[in-house]
Amino acid sequence: MSTLPTAAEAAAARWLAEAAAVTVLSGAGISTDSGIPDFRGPQGVWTKDPSAQALSTIDAYLADPQVRRRAWQARLDNPVWRARPNSAHHALVALERAGKLRAIVTQNIDGLHQAAGSSAEKVIEIHGTAHWCTCLSCARRTPMPEVLDRVRAGEPDPPCPDCGGIQKSATISFGQSLRPEVLAAATAASRECDLFLAVGTSLSVYPAAGLCDHAVAAGARLAVVNAEPTPYDRVAGAVIQAPVGEVLTRLVAAAGARRAG
Repeated sequence: MSTLPTAAEAAAARWLAEAAAVTVLSGAGISTDSGIPDFRGPQGVWTKDPSAQALSTIDAYLADPQVRRRAWQARLDNPVWRARPNSAHHALVALERAGKLRAIVTQNIDGLHQAAGSSAEKVIEIHGTAHWCTCLSCARRTPMPEVLDRVRAGEPDPPCPDCGGIQKSATISFGQSLRPEVLAAATAASRECDLFLAVGTSLSVYPAAGLCDHAVAAGARLAVVNAEPTPYDRVAGAVIQAPVGEVLTRLVAAAGARRAG
């Protein structure tokens, strides 16, 4: 395969070099190289096992103890616990250090952006985090390892120690609303950038995908880096279908070289 950039990649590199404020929307595709499978891709979790989607659907989770027990077993063996940041995460750290990053709005719950060195205040976890557990009745938050220890000790569906309510990971399931303050921060980051870079996301889940619309309406350029086509490819000024880590590394390096020059 040629190492020469495509026209779209060359354009994206130029925009990145020129940008003063870049907002990144990251999806599952940015973490697949860290060993965390995506959901909708050819080897995705839901592609291989459509029934697994019930574990991320709030109505099923609340109504069916068996779904909750299955979800807790899945959490025990979540690849998030073994994952380490990859070149894509590190490229975004370099972008922040270059003074160009407005924010990373991530759909991921794995915490790998922060683990790579991205500033916590720059990372907006729009779909929550797997590293904490929350009670759906009293909102108590507990570090996930503490609750998983209870599962390993024989509690298949550990209730909240304060109120006895149902607990789940502090993530946004289908049917749950995003936290208003988190969505507001993500919307502001989308409107306050001159380049919006959607990376490793199918752009099919709202309201996250709609952040592209906010960015474009505010005058930002839109670039999409994803292995598969997305609904926003026709809107984007640059569409790059290639491995995310390789592309981001090249883009950031090119932007840095232009900046230094």
